[in-house]
Amino acid sequence: MDLYNRYSALPKSAEIDARAIADHAQRARKYGAVIISTLTVLTLMTVFSFNVKARPAPDSFADLVEKLSPAVVNISTTQTVKGPSGGFPKLPDGHPFEDFFKEFGNKDKNGEQRERKATSLGSGFVIDAKDGYVITNNHVIDGAEEIKVIFKDGEKLAATVVGTDPKTDIAVLKIDPKEYPLVDVGWGDSDDSRVGDWVLAIGNPYGLGGTVTAGIISARGRDIRSGPYDDYIQTDASINKGNSGGPLFNMDGEVIGINTAIFSQSGGSIGIGFAVPSELAVPVVAQLIEFGKTSRGWLGVVIQPVTEEIAEGLDLKDTDGVLVAGVPEDGPAFKAGVKAGDVILKFNGEKVGEPRELSRLVAESKVGSEVKVELWRSGEIVTKEVTLGELEKAETAMASASPSAPGNSDKVELLGMKLAAINDSMREQFSIGPDVNGVVVTDVDPNSEAAEKGIRPGDIVAEAQLEPVSSPDQMKERIAEIQETDKKSVLLLLKRGDNSRFIALKLNKES
Repeated sequence: MDLYNRYSALPKSAEIDARAIADHAQRARKYGAVIISTLTVLTLMTVFSFNVKARPAPDSFADLVEKLSPAVVNISTTQTVKGPSGGFPKLPDGHPFEDFFKEFGNKDKNGEQRERKATSLGSGFVIDAKDGYVITNNHVIDGAEEIKVIFKDGEKLAATVVGTDPKTDIAVLKIDPKEYPLVDVGWGDSDDSRVGDWVLAIGNPYGLGGTVTAGIISARGRDIRSGPYDDYIQTDASINKGNSGGPLFNMDGEVIGINTAIFSQSGGSIGIGFAVPSELAVPVVAQLIEFGKTSRGWLGVVIQPVTEEIAEGLDLKDTDGVLVAGVPEDGPAFKAGVKAGDVILKFNGEKVGEPRELSRLVAESKVGSEVKVELWRSGEIVTKEVTLGELEKAETAMASASPSAPGNSDKVELLGMKLAAINDSMREQFSIGPDVNGVVVTDVDPNSEAAEKGIRPGDIVAEAQLEPVSSPDQMKERIAEIQETDKKSVLLLLKRGDNSRFIALKLNKES
């Protein structure tokens, strides 16, 4: 404004001719235009900034809390356990009397472990007032003999379990809606939530029912290694023991998450809590209410990530995709012609970057539906049509892997391993099935890369660089062939019981 004022003000001298007046007028117009243009730009920037600015925090959460609190409940469970009661002290590890209390303090006069009633507390919320459905975590009610739902005013109702899903840690309970005037809350779309959005948690931490905390969404899509479908919302809203199963609300009062876990070295909140997103929870809850169990799609493959070494061994340009380490016989993928060593690039048209993505896509697909699976095989893209099975039925039918035993025979040594042909003696020693072919690992050098990658005696090497091997000599020849190429590692298909996986081991001249 100083420039504008300076050049728009006429001199006060009486001796001003027409040329001077015209000159001042021109300068005034010039700088006036500059100022107007500048103001226009600033105005547009202000409008743009206003449009992208996130919704501010409310002056108070009180109205929202008052509306939502009646639908949030405490979950109290009781079960019979064997172990220490409250009468015996909890001693630190290494205490000289620790073994004494373990041995004598928890037993009755007959030497049997004492039984006692243990109670635990959690949180939950009413999702359907008409039919009396309550949502909580599976771990809150797991093993419970008696479940009580406690409301804000202290009213207690007995609850029954409708269904549970340990994989997502979700449980659906049912109470009698005729016994109490229920208030419910609705689901929101967690996919619409953004990092930085305000959220509200209401629950029962440490038995302090009706506790309200607020914070923001700190991150999305967190994998905390708790299950195959991890996709947690991370929040800094305080979540503590007892908050499990409670709702995480957005500012519209919708449930966008189920508070499930915290990261803490002390057991208390340090601002890192995790909630199952509604996008994952809603279909699970719907299935539990309708069927009492989940019904997920099953592709029938054992999968693992594609590492840089594996990508190099398969002539892939990058590590995108999921490597098929095994294909159980009679499974959907096996029937469609999917093979171990294939890399799944797309599932039903959607790109797959890692095993967790594929697991979720398959699980969310309808049982019995036909899907297209795009594969990388021997340098080419192949598409297979697979009719999905049901995961739960497949898991029930799968047998557990047989334990392995160590061996000490003289063997051919390759890549830090001692290998032997599979004969009747080896089948008996390592519990190898009659239909299993390959070479058996009888010993592993503890200082080798094979040991670092988890190979152990009893494992079966079924393939070397995607070709079957049936004897140590054949394995040795195959390694020699690969060493003559420009490959830096060899891809081995290992079998352990019913499980299979690929491992890349670096090649060296001594092999």
